[in-house]
Amino acid sequence: MSVSNILSLLTGIALFLFGMSLMGEGIKNVAGGKLESVLWKVSGTPAKGVLMGTVVTSIIQSSSATTIMMVGFVNAGIMQVFQAIGVIMGANIGTSITGWILCLSYIGSDTSGLVQLFSTATLTAVVALIGIALRMFGKRTASKHVGDIMLGFAILLFGMSVMSSSVAPLKQNEAFISLLTRFSNPFLGIIVGIVVTVIIQSNSAAVGILQALSVTGAIRLSVAFPIILGMGIGAAAPVLLSAIGVNKNGKRTALIYLFNDLFGAIIWGSVFYIADAFFRFDFVNLTMGPVTIAILNSAFRIATVAVLMPCVPLLEKLVFLLIKATDAKHAPDLVDRLDERLVEHPAIAIAQCREALNDMAYKAKQNISRAFELIYNYSESGYLELQEKEKEVDHYEDKLGTYLVKLTGKELTRVQTQEISKFLHTISDFERISDHSVNLSEVAKEIFEKKSEFSGEAKRELRVIEAAIAEIVSISFEAFTNNDMDLAYHVEPLGQLIGVLCDEVKLHHINRVQSGACTLNLGFIFNDLLTNYERVSDHCSNIAVAMIELQSDSFDTHEYLNSVKSLRTGVFNQYFDEYRKRFNLDQEKQPGVPPGV
Repeated sequence: MSVSNILSLLTGIALFLFGMSLMGEGIKNVAGGKLESVLWKVSGTPAKGVLMGTVVTSIIQSSSATTIMMVGFVNAGIMQVFQAIGVIMGANIGTSITGWILCLSYIGSDTSGLVQLFSTATLTAVVALIGIALRMFGKRTASKHVGDIMLGFAILLFGMSVMSSSVAPLKQNEAFISLLTRFSNPFLGIIVGIVVTVIIQSNSAAVGILQALSVTGAIRLSVAFPIILGMGIGAAAPVLLSAIGVNKNGKRTALIYLFNDLFGAIIWGSVFYIADAFFRFDFVNLTMGPVTIAILNSAFRIATVAVLMPCVPLLEKLVFLLIKATDAKHAPDLVDRLDERLVEHPAIAIAQCREALNDMAYKAKQNISRAFELIYNYSESGYLELQEKEKEVDHYEDKLGTYLVKLTGKELTRVQTQEISKFLHTISDFERISDHSVNLSEVAKEIFEKKSEFSGEAKRELRVIEAAIAEIVSISFEAFTNNDMDLAYHVEPLGQLIGVLCDEVKLHHINRVQSGACTLNLGFIFNDLLTNYERVSDHCSNIAVAMIELQSDSFDTHEYLNSVKSLRTGVFNQYFDEYRKRFNLDQEKQPGVPPGV
């Protein structure tokens, strides 16, 4: 084989891999994350998992990509190992579809009539022209992605043609033919299949190379069969590499991919070669072509899944036996489950961010409850617990912020962009609310250490405001976690009322200090409490404003708040008056501090 032919072969492989990648990315972009979402939600049983794994992998043309996605899902805790097994089995079937697509590149140009219209050259040229037109002149993003699919398909077919042309002279090369006959040795053939697939990191490309070599007429069934067995095993390499750094369940999921093809090779290899030893099959010398290789590849994978599918519980037990669980002190926080692999799948990554941010909101809400408790029932253990919980909230902010910024660099739909914007605008407000709970705990500690006590009137007024704070925290957090826009519109009227109440209470307390009912030092402490309450209310208002403004495709907090303050009509006044009646400083009955915000 000449140097020029070797370079042509490498060029063909490069074009093939690039075309397959471009086509797969285009399909994923057109789907807009729907493939990942469907895969995540539907794969509840092994049968459903096999079906969905087959369909998704047939579309994105990569069993490794599908399995790496599964590793990410399991690592993030949104799927169980048992659920992923069926999907991985289906992915092994779906990846064989590429071999059938590649058969299109062998429709000969030497035919005549209508068949010639579907030759590789004609098909590649037409698809490429359509793809270029859509990519350059398409006005919609979706049209450009369809163009990517068409271009990827054309490049894939062209790369396959280049590979076939580069190896065609080998049909006359006796040394090459002699070398191939050695691969009929099962062990040597399996090793060659493994090595080739590990090097190029793609089972589909490895099968494509075998199909290209088959045009020489030197590939027999006895050669193709062990190589295909080895290719399946070698395809596990990128999946196993992706499992570095994941949790134990992620590693178990990656092992499933290896075991699927390893056991398939052992089972069907043993059956075939033992039967051949007894019956001496004549068809082992059958000359293989692109179509027969595609048939053999698909048949092996389907047969493997058929045998292993009833053994899903046993496979699960095996990987758990090999990778034993360790006793963890506590389950990881939701934010620690954010998997970098899922950044490539924004729909799933955003769903995980939403869960983590909701958990962060819950932790911040609990801290406000702890702070209220400390003000009236101070304990050193409660104080220290709040400080520790605040560190958890800070950790959430750091991890979520970094992860969300990474997501902004991906191609997103309008709805996904809005969702990420809402998260980025609100994450700091949840963190600041938790910060103010720490400030309140410091005030509580000062009250306890100085053995200070407010007057009965001051306590009553504080409890009214604290009840209002508990209400605004509850409704703003509930509006966010449930994406309840109606509830979001309740927040600003209550926030305005809290501001009014704080101003009134400050004036009342100044009068108490002047009359001697309260000391000046207590006045400073009282003012610190009110300041923190107001800040908590402001951040709750920011959360609701972010929801309302981003729903209308804009984000101008000042414009919204100014319009609210200037209009003060209709629904706003209705909500304001309702809250005014509930949180009335003149009421004799104390509303009491809520046990939980």
